[in-house]
Amino acid sequence: QGCDIYARVVYGARASVSVGILTTIAVVLIGGTVGALAGYFGGWFDALLSRITDVFFAIPLLLAAIVFMQMFKGSRSIFMVVIVLSMFGWTSIARITRGSVLSAKNEEFVTAARATGASRARILLSHIIPNSMAPIIVYATVALGTFIVSEASLSFMGIGLPLEVISWGSMLSLAEKALLTNAWWIIVIPGVFLVVTLLCMTNIGHDLRRRANHRHSNL
Repeated sequence: QGCDIYARVVYGARASVSVGILTTIAVVLIGGTVGALAGYFGGWFDALLSRITDVFFAIPLLLAAIVFMQMFKGSRSIFMVVIVLSMFGWTSIARITRGSVLSAKNEEFVTAARATGASRARILLSHIIPNSMAPIIVYATVALGTFIVSEASLSFMGIGLPLEVISWGSMLSLAEKALLTNAWWIIVIPGVFLVVTLLCMTNIGHDLRRRANHRHSNL
């Protein structure tokens, strides 16, 4: 059809990676805030936020995204996909942040900060959160690849990004089964880019986790 598939794949990376990066930033902000507040204040506040997190955690991400994208099918865009994925993708970050904050708030530097008269907000923002970021960054790196694949899955099913927005998922949705024998590269090339990107993000996350564990063991 006169289309340069490789050029479309390279250009389509902009939309796919943008969805992954923006969604990752959103879920880190939402989940990080919920988890940090729950872990730091504890008590009934922790119980309330934990139950809310459990409710959202029980909802499958892709299934919820399919339902909501169908509801707003007329206003599909990159930001709509980001909003929908962020609404149901923050729970794991919240749990990780809560556990990390619970561990950090019992450290000696927090006790020292309280002894100097630091406020609860200052202790949380200046001492606890900076020392709780390692596991959050590791998970966010892995989640970035997951959200890219989620966008591709939604677009492949025809309910993600519209076809006029070139992305890896929309390129896959344009391909038909017959093309596997007649023009296999239309499906294989964007699929390979998608898989390689996911593997790269996963390997980066594993390497960051290994470095964080090694640093923690040295301390």
